[in-house]
Amino acid sequence: MGVYRSFLFAPGNHPRKVEKVFDAGSDAVILDLEDAVANVEKVATRDVIVEALQRPRRNLGYVRVNSFETEFCFGDIDAIVGPGLDGIVLPMVENPAQLIAVDWMVANLERARGLEVGAIDIMPILETGKGIAALPDIAGCGSRVKRMAFGAGDYTYDMNMDWTLDEVNLDDARSRMVLASRAADLEPPVDTVWIHIKDLDGIRASSERAKQMGFQGKMCIYPPQVAIVNEVYSPTAAEIEHAEKVVAAFDEAEKAGSSSIQLDGYFIDYPIVYKAQRILDAARAIRAQEAG
Repeated sequence: MGVYRSFLFAPGNHPRKVEKVFDAGSDAVILDLEDAVANVEKVATRDVIVEALQRPRRNLGYVRVNSFETEFCFGDIDAIVGPGLDGIVLPMVENPAQLIAVDWMVANLERARGLEVGAIDIMPILETGKGIAALPDIAGCGSRVKRMAFGAGDYTYDMNMDWTLDEVNLDDARSRMVLASRAADLEPPVDTVWIHIKDLDGIRASSERAKQMGFQGKMCIYPPQVAIVNEVYSPTAAEIEHAEKVVAAFDEAEKAGSSSIQLDGYFIDYPIVYKAQRILDAARAIRAQEAG
């Protein structure tokens, strides 16, 4: 079981930020070739990113390439696929054909470069009206994708919406992301960034809202956001303690021939036990990752 609570962005053309980003505590780092890099610097930044991915690190290394419709996408993918790359973040995905084409490109580069075919993750960002409308087709297209991400910045611009601090107008898109992921047997999706970088209470509230809706993690753009996101998307000590009690009590009841019990005022049956087991699995995975 992987741990994907936090993805921290860093501009690929900013050597100091690239050097520091892997030490900020995120589960994964996204070195950016897209919005954070000016067009005139994109090509030169590819080599900088490839070199950075070769350094020792404890977290996963992803690269956000430029979108499929740009002149840079193919060159980005050709340059970065190789040892040290854990995943590609593909922005502005609007239809399954884009995803299948990128999957095909990556598979052929993996094969040509002696890598395991399918080992490099591809995480699409859905961030336009067309992308959200096509979610069922994108999620179910049969690509290597394990999880999708939501991008509210481009989405609210594309839809002529205000990106409000309470984010209630994102509920529909977020709900669609979770439902389409589940229907296609993908992992829960990863939530959008929080752009108010000094408002740490705000990112906590945003993270809690998305977690309650079914997301498994969040993208970050500011190192101090990482610890908050990791905390929100990790089981609390109280949740772990309760989950352990649920699993133990239900195991005893099952041995006695019962499949529903009461515990501390809660009705417990199989769905509740499965949720408790999920909490314990997540806690074990997080402990294992933090132990290195």
